[in-house]
Amino acid sequence: MKQNFGRNMYGLAAIAYGIITLLWHQIDSLGNFTHPAILIYFAGAAELIGGLAIQWDKTAKLGSVVLFSFYFIFTLYLVPPILKNPLVYFTWGNFFEEYSIAIGSVFVFASTLQNKPETASKIYSAAYKCFGICVISYSLYQLFYLSYTAGLVPKWIPPGQMFWAVATTIAFAVAAYAILSGRLALLASRLLTIMFLGFSLLVWFPLCFSNPHGLIGWDSNAETLAVAGSVWIVADFIFQQNIIPVSRAFSKMPVKLSESAD
Repeated sequence: MKQNFGRNMYGLAAIAYGIITLLWHQIDSLGNFTHPAILIYFAGAAELIGGLAIQWDKTAKLGSVVLFSFYFIFTLYLVPPILKNPLVYFTWGNFFEEYSIAIGSVFVFASTLQNKPETASKIYSAAYKCFGICVISYSLYQLFYLSYTAGLVPKWIPPGQMFWAVATTIAFAVAAYAILSGRLALLASRLLTIMFLGFSLLVWFPLCFSNPHGLIGWDSNAETLAVAGSVWIVADFIFQQNIIPVSRAFSKMPVKLSESAD
């Protein structure tokens, strides 16, 4: 498997998560826990080991399994709040955001199955569709909480906070259509990566420096970079499917990746 920047960023975000977990000794996603110290050190170790292992080809499979297991467990812990308040989209948005991060490790895992192309193809196809659904959720999340989204936009960026809140909401919706339809999917995924990196640079990094001892800036920045890494991994997958001769198994994928470079 060829090394790529998406996988590197994904791993570095996991390492950042691990450091944050160990430094702040706080994992809000799981609520009350009988022995929180055990959970904290286990979670921190998993993030650090997975983030480091996924950086290299020889250990990428191990890293992808560790990170998927970690992120997917956190995703499952977001299901009870959904069942308790199914009409509140905040909980749905959190679920799909965490799920989108987990999907990045699925793509990395599938890319290591070079001797099992048909299995890899099925995994790619399922993960690709799930990722497209997550992008739909990004748009709905911002739509339902548009005022909050606008409040996150730096006031100094013209023409205004609400303009960018609406623009990015529409951009998410367009990107979801492009990815799920396969039309201009490569362009959409690249632009989506840039947009998440922009969120990190313009929204969360300044908060990290203005309040260096606060958890929210560092935690939100690591999460945003993890999502950006996951999107970048998907973009690299789409790109490779267009320039690298693929097996018949990949060519039968139910997504129209051949049109994504139009």
